[in-house]
Amino acid sequence: MVTLEEYGNYETAWCPGCGNFSIQKAVKKTLVAAQLPPHRVLFVSGIGQAAKAPHYMNVNLFDGLHGRSLPVATGAKLANPTLTIIVESGDGCNYGEGGNHFLAAIRRNIDITLLVHNNQVYGLTKGQASPTSEAGFITKAQPEGVTSAPFNPVAVAVAMKAGFVARGFSGLEDHLSGLIKQAIAHRGFSLIDILQPCVSFNKVNTFSWYKKRCRELPADYDPQNKEAALKVAEEWGEIIPIGIIYRNNRPPFEDNLPVLQEGPLVGKQVDRKLLANVMESYR
Repeated sequence: MVTLEEYGNYETAWCPGCGNFSIQKAVKKTLVAAQLPPHRVLFVSGIGQAAKAPHYMNVNLFDGLHGRSLPVATGAKLANPTLTIIVESGDGCNYGEGGNHFLAAIRRNIDITLLVHNNQVYGLTKGQASPTSEAGFITKAQPEGVTSAPFNPVAVAVAMKAGFVARGFSGLEDHLSGLIKQAIAHRGFSLIDILQPCVSFNKVNTFSWYKKRCRELPADYDPQNKEAALKVAEEWGEIIPIGIIYRNNRPPFEDNLPVLQEGPLVGKQVDRKLLANVMESYR
């Protein structure tokens, strides 16, 4: 029986009121509900306050470079498809420095879950604008306001036919936990863009700002309707839809590799005779 205690309880470096706290609770709650023991789960993170989330859990963790968590997760999944692999980092890390890897992961449809803590600001490096910051957002680095249009990761993921696309809110912990559970169960690339407040550096998109606008999608909403999903993904203003926005049954990338049907690569022995023949061919 897997319990919350197995995932540990650690002192964090987050600011009081940060959305990271409830996101971490939702993640741990989901893993326990799915009865996934820590040794069967691998977290991969980048750089940032959000990327510290797996540091405060008793799990396998690869802490990568800024924006480079998805390539590591892809390699790990191909080496051992039996692992549940979760990538967890922020909007700047995944959509800024890691934007190209974000697109590649969607195209491949690798069977991993990406949890993006989206607070619309760079929190670790003291508050400059991130790719998802609203136009006009004022920071110390952008004193006259952001001039670039905000990146919409949900709309991009839907347009590229990502396997599973959802938006959550850190203030609705149980709802978020349900989304994470379904994302992990989905075979293919799963994105959950998680809206959260940054109490220190974003005084616009506060907890109350999100709470007033976030609305769960209706029960009769069909996430397999791509046209409807694109419209929902573009909704942002007085109402922000949250829930599973788009889902399809594209086969995951691993299914295209016959060698993986024989079992995880990590369990295979080296064929030294074959290796010697390969090396000999280079003489």
